Amino acid sequence: MAIVNDNRRMLCKVCYMYADSDEHFKDLYQEVLANLWQGLDSFRGDSRLSTWLYRTAINTCVTYFRHNGKHDRGKVGLDTLADTMSDDSDRPAELRQMYRLIGGLDKMDKALILMWLDEKSYDEIAGVTGLPRNTVATRLHRIKLRLKERNEKES
Repeated sequence: MAIVNDNRRMLCKVCYMYADSDEHFKDLYQEVLANLWQGLDSFRGDSRLSTWLYRTAINTCVTYFRHNGKHDRGKVGLDTLADTMSDDSDRPAELRQMYRLIGGLDKMDKALILMWLDEKSYDEIAGVTGLPRNTVATRLHRIKLRLKERNEKES
């Protein structure tokens, strides 16, 4: 499915942030793909396709998380993510640190920062989350400050 191939990195990032192991990551990714496949006919075009994909991926992960209990973060290997995303990055240590810091956020903050990292506009993020645009901007500013502070404390 070309839609999945074009958005694989984004889908993997969302699954990665909610997974607690390599197997859990693979399960989440498959669950997201199944939900996308089942829901594609219901896509009405009210938003951009990438926004709908993001919303579906996040909702799938959150629902999976709720049904399967709370998971501990930090056990997913970057190799699994890199293999699935075909990431060419040569900075795995920095990526690991960034994802670890983001993994410590609550579900909504995690979703917000992931969308921002994927260069979604505030309006797109508001459309996915249902938050007002100004709230998105404010929360992202605070999240970035919190992540920066945590990173500086650990360095």
